[in-house]
Amino acid sequence: HFPSDEHGLSYFDGTHLYAHDDPKKGYHPEWNCYIFNHGRSEVRNFLISSALFWLEKYHIDGLRVDAVASMLYLDYARNEGEWIPNMYGGNENLEAISFIKRLNEAVYSAHPDVQTIAEESTAWPMVSRPVHLGGLGFGMKWNMGWMHDTLKYFSNEPVHRKYHHNQLTFSIWYAFYENFVLPLSHDEVVHGKGALIGKMPGDEWQSNANLRLMFGYMYGHPGKKLLFMGGEIGQWKEWVHEESVEWHALEFPYHQGVQKWMKDLNHVYKNEPALYELDFSNDGFEWVDFHDWEDSIISFIRKGKTTGDIILVVCNLTPVPRYNYRVGAPRGGWWREVLNSDAEVYGGSGCGNAGGAEAQPVPAQGRDHSLSLTLPPLGVLFFKIS
Repeated sequence: HFPSDEHGLSYFDGTHLYAHDDPKKGYHPEWNCYIFNHGRSEVRNFLISSALFWLEKYHIDGLRVDAVASMLYLDYARNEGEWIPNMYGGNENLEAISFIKRLNEAVYSAHPDVQTIAEESTAWPMVSRPVHLGGLGFGMKWNMGWMHDTLKYFSNEPVHRKYHHNQLTFSIWYAFYENFVLPLSHDEVVHGKGALIGKMPGDEWQSNANLRLMFGYMYGHPGKKLLFMGGEIGQWKEWVHEESVEWHALEFPYHQGVQKWMKDLNHVYKNEPALYELDFSNDGFEWVDFHDWEDSIISFIRKGKTTGDIILVVCNLTPVPRYNYRVGAPRGGWWREVLNSDAEVYGGSGCGNAGGAEAQPVPAQGRDHSLSLTLPPLGVLFFKIS
């Protein structure tokens, strides 16, 4: 879609040059903007050449296509009688679907090393599957469900989280249907929604601990990561495009801790194939325990392509430390604690496991070996077999 402002493409030559003449197909009433006429060759070529221009001249790494659902459905945000069915009587926008496929084919043909990403909020199948297999051809799709559930879960006071445990675990049921991106984007920190840290409950210590915990859970969860600027330092204000990131937040220790946590998370993520190699395959994920809703604790394993690439992730989502907590391990041996969001260097309380724990031949959660762990308050732990 494009704005209805007179200085733009609207009535460019005095007519609906880029949009349909009929407002039932060419005007978006909810957003007060016009919809491109994707069935017109000149418009399709203009849009595809615009995409290639950004890639070739500005060397961008990818294209995120906004509001794909509004392109796919002729009746999107319209009441009965406000839209025109397609030639088969359905609500699918055949012209836009054809354009999307052509766009992705053109981009990946010219630039196979970039990504096209769909912001698509419905259950349309095979959004991130190749066109020749019947898909729309995008490289990845935003996981809107994960984003909504995660932010809603973390906005709950910890004492109430046990009643919303499914908001943290449900996303795995569909995590591998598409090539998903986990988006904490600009859309979540604008228009009165507040900054990420403002969504976290509790006092200053707890809100920062919750933020570090959420980022750790995000990096352990299958899917590629997207974090909008300012989140990595826990800035207080929501995004305002006329203003800069609140770099002065780094004058305060808690925000320094969030920044260092993100730095170390990125370092471990880039150096541990288990955290990214099989992001789009259920071979790369395995639950250890998702049933402990009473204590709001989850644990899972991320796996790489080789046998030795295993990361165990444990999240304690309340401010209550847990001692001698049993977590099943896939094998015996020493499990090194590679990340602890509650470490003092991040602004935490320093509660942890003194560098790791030995997996003992004590059955737990259906496994022959288990770890006896200290789980820090509002903390996430990453372990790796030595």
